[in-house]
Amino acid sequence: MTLDELNKLDLKTLADWPLPTKLVALAFLCVVIVLAGWWFDWRSGMETLDTAKQKETELRSVFTTKKNQAINLDAYKKQLADIEQAFGALLKQLPNKQEMDALITDVNQAGLGRGLQFDLFRPQAETVSEFYAETPIQVKVTGGYHDIAAFVSDVSKLPRIVTLQDISMQPAKDGVLNMDAIVKTYRYLDDDEVIARKQKAKEQKK
Repeated sequence: MTLDELNKLDLKTLADWPLPTKLVALAFLCVVIVLAGWWFDWRSGMETLDTAKQKETELRSVFTTKKNQAINLDAYKKQLADIEQAFGALLKQLPNKQEMDALITDVNQAGLGRGLQFDLFRPQAETVSEFYAETPIQVKVTGGYHDIAAFVSDVSKLPRIVTLQDISMQPAKDGVLNMDAIVKTYRYLDDDEVIARKQKAKEQKK
C-alpha cells in the first residue's frame, strides 16, 4: 500500500476497505495503543521513582542525624556530667542563707583588720536569680592607699565569692583616701526556695 492510497482512505468507508488495508490499520492501531500505554505508565513510573528517591534522601538524612546523635550520646552525657560537677563546685563556694550574716561580718572584719574606718556599711535588698541570690553592700571606707589595697586583696581571698564593683576613690585630709564601692556577696538558693521560685514562674505563665 502506497502513501497515496493511505491518504485516500476514509474512515466512513472502513467496512469497504480491502482486507490487507484493514489488517495494516489494525496493526498500526495496536502499536499506537501499546505505545500510548507504555508512555503513560513510564511517566507515572518515573514520577513514582522520583518521589521514592526524594524520600530515600530524606530518610538517609534522618538516619545519619540519628546515628550521629547515638554515637555522640556518651560524649554528651560526659559533658553534662562535667558541667554539673563544675556547677556543683561553684555552688560550694557560695554560702547558704544561714551563712550570709557570717560572710558580711567577714567583709567588715577584713576592713577593720587593715585599720580602715567604715563611714558606711549598708547591705541593700537581695536580688534573686534562678539558682543564686546576690546581696549588694554599699560601703565607704577611709584609710591609707596601701591599707585599702590590702583590704581589696583580702576580700578577693575570702573562701566565698565576693566582688567589689563601682569603686571610686577620693583624696581626704591627712593624706588618706576615701573609697566608695559596692561589695556584692552571693549565696545559693536552698531547695525550698528553688521549688517556690519555679512554682511562682508557672503561676505567672497561666
